[in-house]
This record gives sequence, structure tokens and C-alpha cells, in this order.
Amino acid sequence: MQKAGDVILGGLFKVHYTSVFHEPTFTSEPNQVSCQGFDPPGFRHAMTMAYAIDEINKNPNLLQNVSLGYSLYDNCATLVIGFSAALSLASGREEQFLLQETCLGTTPVLGIVGDPISTFSIATSDVIGLFKLPMVSYFATCSCLSDRRRFPSFFRTIPSDAFQVRAMIQIMKHFGWTWAGLLVSDDDYGRHVARSFQSDLNESIGGCLAYSEILPWGDNPAELKRIVHLMKKSTARVVIVFAHLIHMIQLMEEVVRQNMTGLQWMASEAWTTATGLQTPGFMPYLGGTLGIAIRRGEISGLEDFLLKTSPDKSNNHRNRMVRVQFWEYTFRCKFAPPPAGWVEAGGALCTGQEDLASVETEFLDVSNLRPEYNIYKAVYALAYALDDMLRCVPGRGPFSGHSCAALQTLEPWQLIHYLEKVNFTTTFGDQVSFDENGDALPIYDIMNWQWLPDGKINVQNVGVVKKSASKGEELTLDEENIFWSFVFKQPPQSKCSESCSPGSRMTRKKGQPVCCYDCVACSEGKYSNETDSMECSSCPEDFWSSPQRDHCVPKETEFLSYQEPLGICLTTASFLGTCVCAVVLGIFIHHRSSPMVRANNSELSFLILASLKLCFLCSLLFIGRPRLWTCQLRHAAFGISFVLCISCILVKTMVVLAVFKASKPGGGASLKWFGAGLQRGTVVLLTSIQAVICTAWLVSSSPVPQKNTQYYNDKIVYECVVGSTVGFAVLMGYIGLLAILSFLLAFMARNLPDSFNEAKLITFSMLIFCAVWVAFVPAYINSPGKYADAVEVFAILASSFGLLMALFGPKCYIVLLRPERNTKKAIMGR
Repeated sequence: MQKAGDVILGGLFKVHYTSVFHEPTFTSEPNQVSCQGFDPPGFRHAMTMAYAIDEINKNPNLLQNVSLGYSLYDNCATLVIGFSAALSLASGREEQFLLQETCLGTTPVLGIVGDPISTFSIATSDVIGLFKLPMVSYFATCSCLSDRRRFPSFFRTIPSDAFQVRAMIQIMKHFGWTWAGLLVSDDDYGRHVARSFQSDLNESIGGCLAYSEILPWGDNPAELKRIVHLMKKSTARVVIVFAHLIHMIQLMEEVVRQNMTGLQWMASEAWTTATGLQTPGFMPYLGGTLGIAIRRGEISGLEDFLLKTSPDKSNNHRNRMVRVQFWEYTFRCKFAPPPAGWVEAGGALCTGQEDLASVETEFLDVSNLRPEYNIYKAVYALAYALDDMLRCVPGRGPFSGHSCAALQTLEPWQLIHYLEKVNFTTTFGDQVSFDENGDALPIYDIMNWQWLPDGKINVQNVGVVKKSASKGEELTLDEENIFWSFVFKQPPQSKCSESCSPGSRMTRKKGQPVCCYDCVACSEGKYSNETDSMECSSCPEDFWSSPQRDHCVPKETEFLSYQEPLGICLTTASFLGTCVCAVVLGIFIHHRSSPMVRANNSELSFLILASLKLCFLCSLLFIGRPRLWTCQLRHAAFGISFVLCISCILVKTMVVLAVFKASKPGGGASLKWFGAGLQRGTVVLLTSIQAVICTAWLVSSSPVPQKNTQYYNDKIVYECVVGSTVGFAVLMGYIGLLAILSFLLAFMARNLPDSFNEAKLITFSMLIFCAVWVAFVPAYINSPGKYADAVEVFAILASSFGLLMALFGPKCYIVLLRPERNTKKAIMGR
């Protein structure tokens, strides 16, 4: 179809969907080809371009004094025909016409609208690009066409498959689908999608493909049967199809044969709005399909323009197309002379006066203008670019020397310069401009195939996905209006593995895709509070994972507490020992005049009882949460109290030995060294040494409270660290030295002839004391946390009770129960 003009725009459309090449014979012309299968929507696409040019020519504000013409070709869905048509347009192999009064020449073709098929566009642009002839496609979506180095003159008003893939993935992300099957056509359109879909799916939502299959061209039932069987076995409930209508028809016929239901189909723009699939036979399987569709637009006046299409008696290119193809197809008639036998078989003759408005034909359906809207935008993009070029002011142009391009000497690459910068808004409100790759701002409608209760089929717009310069990619879905073909009328679940609940993490299954995984519970001390966590996070230092591992809780604190049974028992024992000491002290004070109390220095006995009371009370410093002052005071109080007690016992023992020596001839001089003052001084001196040791320890490296996490992972043990191990060892060693010395002296005096020999009691008490503290050392070292404090408290209490009972038990027995033995005679053994 052609129309003359000052400037010609070429067009490539699929008006027929198949072609037949005839073998050359001696009687026929070589390389003859016939296009078959008239496609009314394809013819409507071509007529849309004719309408857009007609509208532009009538617009006084656009391309003033320049008329546009067109030269439209049918590619017959065959590469060689589409390629040949593009070369014809590029080479100017057209009829002559008068450009100016003084110049005859071929009207230049400054741009081509098309080709609609990606594979054809690739082949054509590879060659057309050498001529720098701009080509604006309205339907070729292959992302490979965005390669500017390979296709420098290619533009398109339809988004590339790269955006369509991302749009599909956004829908999958919205519904939580991470496990899907992919079916693609065996051409550039399908292969490039298959190449990018898996990587984009994994990168965007961590999803993967259960299978990726190529749908065959032509009749291949065995391959289709294999593919459908594979789909049936797969656990993926979502199937994404990037293919052409013919592929889907063949596939669905096999799906019906195998009765494979329960799938959620996702359609590419190639078949989302195809009416050939919207049949009662296919809807039980395709109902609820979600699809990406080319942006729907409105073109006012197009329907009236199409209704004016009619054949006339002229035999030009346009009329041949209208008469022989469109009119005969629409009205099922033949123009005279008809083929032989046509009339006899009941065929009607065309008159050319038939009423186009009286028939139902897809050609007049302008309710869903999608490819047509892209064609409309493509024509206007070329027109606006040409208009911008003609408005160039000499001396301010974009070319060498600030020159402008002239229509008579226009080079195609000069138009590309303006096409790259074109920016206008359609009457429908959409902005049209091209990015650095020649791609328009992407926008898609999201369609839903709805099978209504009355059996009607409706393809409903339920959302939009678009990209804007300010907000990036946006998905808008009207979920309330989406029809789902499943029992519960809810979107299906499609995951290779069930979601990992909080408290667990995903771990890959060996040899399986990335979205196939096992759920492994987080280890102790780690948590995950999200579904499908890849890793478990470590809890902060003072926290531990909950039993469900889904959050962190403060670690349980451990110390020897007054509230726990062990602490209560030790506290009770401490107070009991203190009370017993007080009772014994009261008994001794009450009977202070008796021989038993006065024997061997009653003052030292009172001092021993007082120090034992301090020993019992200092054990309370080891119970309760450690503080700085309790850590510093506990060992100092313990060390000084026990040294005070042991010093008194040591002096007592020395006095016993001195008295025994004094009773022998010539031994009276030894008693002068053990007077009362010297005894007190010795006790003070020995105790002061321990006080100096404690002071030096506290000043140099004081014990401090510490949170220990080494014993238990889920507990914080509050303990006092001794600071200086040497200081602690010297303190304990000094106590041990005095205790051993007292034991040795008492042991030497155990066989003295007195009836009540206190040296025996001291020997026994020191034996108990040493045994307790010898056993304490390994028990203390091997006891963790609060049990170390408990061991030390037990040692303090045990040794204190041992001293109290061994030293004062027999005396109290005699004082209270055997008063007849509480005499000087009985004590002296006479």
C-alpha cells in the first residue's frame, strides 16, 4: 500500500501469517511467493499508520508545508519477505514523482515503522543500520535490540523484554511465587528471555525455574507431549510463556488432551490479548491467567477512518490490497471475474457496495488498541523529529558549523539525531521519549483472564507496571478484581520448598536449584526473626536465643543468691554458727569465775569466740550479687578473721607448753615470756601481718566483679575475680602457716599430764581445720561460677564449726552438765 508525499515513511506489518514459495518452472516466473492466511488485526495495524499520517497531514501545527506519504509492506510472517521489503524501502526502489518543479527524483524514505517480529527486526536492523536509516518498531521486544553499537538506528515504542521480564518477576514477588516453569518460542524473542529470566529471577527474589523448555515450530506432537508431561510432573504451579499465538494454540491442544489443570499461567505480551485462545474449550485451563499487555490507548477518529475503507475501480496498490484481500475475506465473496466454479458452488460476487458496518469483523474492533497505539506513537515520533529538524534556525543547528539539515539534502542519520531527542505527549496523556538505547519509557498493562459464571470470557485490566525517571519501576495491582480459577479463589502457592519459619535458616539442597532448600534450626546463641532467612544472626553479648530461636532474650544471670535453696542453707548455717558463738560466749561470761573458763587464759577464749563469730558472718559476703565493695571486703574479712582466730589458738598452745615447762625444776623463767600483755601483743602482731597482706593486695590488684560467659553460653555468671593470684595465695598461705604451726605445737603438748589437756582439743581442732582447707583447694578450682563461692562458704563454715565444736564443745559440756568436774582439783588431775 502506498501514498505519495513530500517525505515517505515506510511500514512493515504482518497482514498475512504464512507464505508459500512456488517452485520455478519454465512457464512461471522464478521466486514467486504467495501470502496466505489474511489477518484482520494485522491489516488494522497497517491502516492505523495510514490514519496517523492522514491526521498529521491535517494538523496545521505539525510539518507545515510538508506532506507525509507512506509505503507499507506485508512481511507475511516470513523473514525473507520482511527483509526484502526493508531493503526495498532503504534502497528507494519506488516509482518516480515530482519533488519540486525543477527536480525529478525518488521520494526519500526517511524512516520505517516496524518490523513487528524481533527476529525480523534483528536481521533488518543489522543491514538498515548501515544506511543509518531510523527504524521504529511497535512490537519487537527482544532485549538484544537495545544494543546501541549493533543497532544504532533502531528505536521502539514497546518496552523491551528486559523490562517485561522484570515486570513478570515483580508480579511473582508480589504473590510470593519463587518456583516456576518457563516456556519460550524457538526464536530470538524466546531465547533471549530464557537467557535472562533465570538470572533475574534469582537475583531479584531468590527464585528459580523448575524447567525451561523451547516450544517447537510447526507440527511436533511428540515434543509437545513431552513438554506437557514434564509440566505435569513438576511441583511448580506457575507457568510463564513467552511465545507466539500459534505456539500457545498447539500447546493448549496438548494440555487439553492430557487434562492438565491447576496451573497459574502467566502470559507475555505476544498472546495476552489473543482472542484465538479465549474459547470455552481452553478457559477451564487458562482461566485466571495473568498477562503482560501492551499499553492500551485511545485513538479518536480511527474507527471512522476504518469504516471509510472501501474498494474502488482503480487498480493501484492500495486498492488491490483492499479488494483482493480485505474485502473478499470480510464479505466471503469474489470480485469479477471469479475463479472457475465459484458461482456454481454458491459463492457470492462482490459489488464493492457492501456495508462494512453491517458485519462483525476484528478489523473494526477499536476497543482494545494496544499495538495500534504503539504504531500511532511511532509515526508521531518520526513526525515530531522531522518537524524539529525543519524548525532548525540556520547558524544554531546541531551539526558541523552549527548548520541545519535541509529536506532536499537530508541524510537519515541527521533525522536520528532529532529522533533521539524527541519528547511529546499523546492525546491519551502518555509521554513519549527514547533513552540512550532507543527504548521508550516502559509501561505495561496487567491483564487477567476472567471466566464469568454465565460462560462469558473477559480479559480485564487489573493493574499497571511502569518505569518513571523519578520513582523507578512501580507495580500497581487491583487484587480484589483478579479472578482465580482455583477452588479457594486465592492465588496459588508455588515454591520448591516450604517457607522457613522464624528461628530457622535456609540451606541449599545439594544438586538442586537455589530456591530448593531445607530448613535448619538456628544454633544456640543465634536467631532469625524473618521468614526464609538466609543466615541466622548472633545475639548480642548479654543476650541468648529464645527456645524458638526467633528472638534474643537477656541471658540468665547466675550468682550465689539469697533466694535460692543453696544460698538459703548457707545463710542459715552462717547465722546458726553466729548464734552458737553468741550462746557459748554468754555461757563463758556467765561462768567466767569457774576454773574451766579461767584455765589457760579466758581472755583468749573470748577473743577466739569473737573471731569465730566474725568468720561466720564474713561468709555472708560471698552470698548475693557481687559488687565492688563485697569483692574487696570478702577475702580481706575472711583472711583477717581467721588469722585472728588461729593467732589466739597459737598463743594458747604456746602458753600451755610454757606452763608445762614451768612446772619442772628450773623452768619458771619461761613463764615471764608469756604474760597477758605479751599474749595480746603476739595476737595483734600476727593479725597485723595479715592486714598488711590484704592492704597490699587491695592496693596493687584489687578483686573486682566480673560477668563471666566462659562457663555457660546461655548464662552470665557474676563472680569476683581475685585480681592478683599471688596476693590471694599469700593470704591463704599465711593462714595455712599459722594453722600448721598451731597444729605442730599442740601435737607436741598432747600428752601433758593434766586431766583436762587443752592441747588435745587444739590438736583435734587444727586437724579438722587443715583437712577442710586442704580439701577446699581442688574443690574450689574445679567448681564453676556460683559453686566456687558455695565451696568457699562451705569451707569457712565447716572450719569455723570445727573449731567451735572442738575447742568449746567439751568445755560447755563440763560447765553445763558435769559441774563436779569444773574444779581446780579435777582440772589439775589430782
